[in-house]
Amino acid sequence: MANTMQFDLVSPERALASLQASAVQIPGADGDMTAMPDHAPTITTLRPGILSVEAEGGTQSYAVTGGFAEINAEGTSVLAEQAIPTGDVTAELIDGLIATAAAAAESASAETKDAAAKNLADMEALKAALSI
Repeated sequence: MANTMQFDLVSPERALASLQASAVQIPGADGDMTAMPDHAPTITTLRPGILSVEAEGGTQSYAVTGGFAEINAEGTSVLAEQAIPTGDVTAELIDGLIATAAAAAESASAETKDAAAKNLADMEALKAALSI
């Protein structure tokens, strides 16, 4: 595939993808972004959302709950807290993640309450994006 870059997606449990991609759509903490070949070097944190990879065989999508992405001219590497192919996400799984985020928001200190509330909102938005 012409004009591609190396893409790697890793979670603590396993490596999920290592392939040549033409674009990677990333749910960055400061907003969505698309990494493409020859992208300027960037490191960003991830928020809960859908990470999409455009490759020769089609588009692959993953639900991610957070982590980091490193983008440079040669490729993009994503280290996700948790990453699941979107086709494998169940209502029970996403509801469990939302319940965990809600409990964390409820017990958050004054200093972390806003961040915990945003994480909960992002988890609920992920569920809506997955149409579950």
